[in-house]
Formats: sequence, structure tokens, C-alpha cells
Amino acid sequence: MPRPILATIHPAAVQHNLARARRAAPDAKTWAVVKANAYGHGIERVFEGLRSADGFALLDLDEAQRVRHLGWRGPILLLEGVFEARDLELCSRLDLWHAVHCDAQIDMLAAHKTNVPHRVFLKMNSGMNRLGFTPERFRSAWARLNALPQVDEISLMTHFSDADGPRGIRHQMQVFNEVTRDLPGERSLSNSAATLRHTVPAGDNATDAPDTLMSDWIRPGIVLYGSAPDHPEHTSLDWGLLPTMTLSSKIIATQAIETGASVGYGSKFVAEHPLTLGVVACGYADGYPRVCPTGTPVLVAGQRTRTLGRVSMDMLAVDLTPLHAAGQSVGFGTEVTLWGRASNGAVLGIDEVAQSAGTLGYELMCALAPRVPVLVDDGC
Repeated sequence: MPRPILATIHPAAVQHNLARARRAAPDAKTWAVVKANAYGHGIERVFEGLRSADGFALLDLDEAQRVRHLGWRGPILLLEGVFEARDLELCSRLDLWHAVHCDAQIDMLAAHKTNVPHRVFLKMNSGMNRLGFTPERFRSAWARLNALPQVDEISLMTHFSDADGPRGIRHQMQVFNEVTRDLPGERSLSNSAATLRHTVPAGDNATDAPDTLMSDWIRPGIVLYGSAPDHPEHTSLDWGLLPTMTLSSKIIATQAIETGASVGYGSKFVAEHPLTLGVVACGYADGYPRVCPTGTPVLVAGQRTRTLGRVSMDMLAVDLTPLHAAGQSVGFGTEVTLWGRASNGAVLGIDEVAQSAGTLGYELMCALAPRVPVLVDDGC
């Protein structure tokens, strides 16, 4: 019998979350962001749940080829553009749209020989200070692209640094609107947080409002995978999102310990009273964060309890005492849900576990270890 740990992917939940993002911006087209192998879920596993998107946005050419091989004939956008000149040949062959964020990429396009002009997304650095042309240089970059026979339509894009928090998007929208006001082309502005918190329908005449925006294309990423972009201010439940990945295992041993006994490496947990613990077949080699402290939430038989002590490579301990006190019979072979949805329908949001680890749900999804078997649940 194989080790009992399992990751389950829920394509129907992905489909639900995509619909939730679209409801927030009903007049916009939607990029389904599937970078990092669909945030650790596997592009092939979530593709059916994302078929209603208007396009797929990703990072590298291998991912783009995989989406094309799945039968997608619509738009695909390379969010970081090309990395070398020969990438443009594959863009032409696969009909890929691509971001342009630096002079080197414009130079590559100018030297590229093609019979079919490229659709590009010119990126502005409006305050994130990662990729993009500064506001002072944005219009000259647009003029260079517009003069190239290798370029067809030019869309405009930027990325928000604080859409998930109190600073919001005002400072970046003022810059973007001022620089691009009279430039033609579709706009792609809204990431997950901006889509849920700041996007307004096109008919609301809010193009000049500094705290709201309209995107011709929204770019939902993390919301597609059931994580709240502004946790803990809002939870996934607050936003009406469903978990798309469940990490589950089973109890493989139990221990009854007395007051003063310790649990795990470094004796980081010392019992203040007698208790029963369960040993779970899951550890940091499976992608569960080693830094999760005692008290990290976990579901045992669909009931909430806590972890105890330090997470090991292959095992962790959970507190069974409150379940026994409630009269539940749990022990060897009992289901444990590390995050996601338990068999009884109870949900433990991945954001809660990530918060205990001092990180984000993004990291936990992407860190799922290759040794963990993955099942696609087509029914839920």
C-alpha cells in the first residue's frame, strides 16, 4: 500500500472561481493566469476548469506549447515577454501575444523577420519597480513599437503593488491614466486583488476615479485557485472562492503523553496536561512548511484541531485530545486534511495554514513536492 498522502485537484472549483472573478468585471475579457504550472496545480489538470476564459497568461514558451497542445486556439500572453530573439520565431508559429517591457525586446522585434505582425502588450512601470518602461519613457517606447512593421496592435498594461492593501491603486492609476490618456489600445490592469477590490463595470463612468479602474482584460491569478489575495483582511469564504487543491493524509500512529512530555525535534512543544496525539504521514519533504508552529490549524476527520511540535521531513503531530473529549473515535487510518476540503465537506483554507507559516497560499501551492501523488477530482 502506498504512503497515504495525497493532493487532490478540483477543476470544478477552478471553474467556479473563474466565474467569480468574471462577475467582478463583467464587461472585461479575462486572462486565466497559469504561470508556475498553474500555481502548482498542473496546467493539464485545471485546463477544463478554465476553458471559459478568453485567454491564458503565463511565463514561458514550454507552458504556452502545453496550452496549445491541449487544443486552445485563443489568445496566449507571455507576461514577461521574450527572453531572446529566437523566442519570437515560436511566438510567430504559436500565435503568441507577448509583453514588451524593455528596449532590448523592442530591438529584437525590429530585427525579427516575420510575415505576420505581432500583438504586443507594452508594460509601464507605474510604481511596482520590477518590469516596464518608466512613465517618462513609456510614450517613446510606444512610438518605437508603433513604427515597426513587425508590430500589429499595441495594448497597454501595468501591474499593481498595493491593490491588496490600504494604499490601494490610486498612486499608480494617476500615473498610468496621465501618461496613456490619449493612446489607443486595450488596457490590461487588474490582477486578482484589483479585480475583486477595485474594478468597476465599464458603464459606471469611473475611468477617472483614482481608486477604481476599468480593464479591457483582467488578469486573475491566485483567486482562480481559491486563495484570497488580501488575506487576512478577507478570507476565501468572504470572496466566495472554493478550494482547488486539497492536501490530505492519514494518522499512522498515536501516542498518549503525560504532563511535561515533549513532542518532536528540539522538544519545541511540552505538554501542559496529559493528551493524545496523532502522527500524520506528511512533512516538509511533501511541501508542508517546516516553519509551521504548534497551533497551526488542521482537520482530523473533518474537525478542526492543531499541530504539535516541529514539522519533520516525513511526519507531523496533531492534537487528538479535543476530538476524544467530544466522543469521536479517531486513530490509526483517520483522515487528516492539511488544507482544502475534507470528506465531510469541512474546509480549511490554505491561507490559514500559510499565515501560520508566515507566508502566502501561493507558496504552499507552488511548493507541493513531486513525491506527492496527485488525483484530479472531476466530480467536485
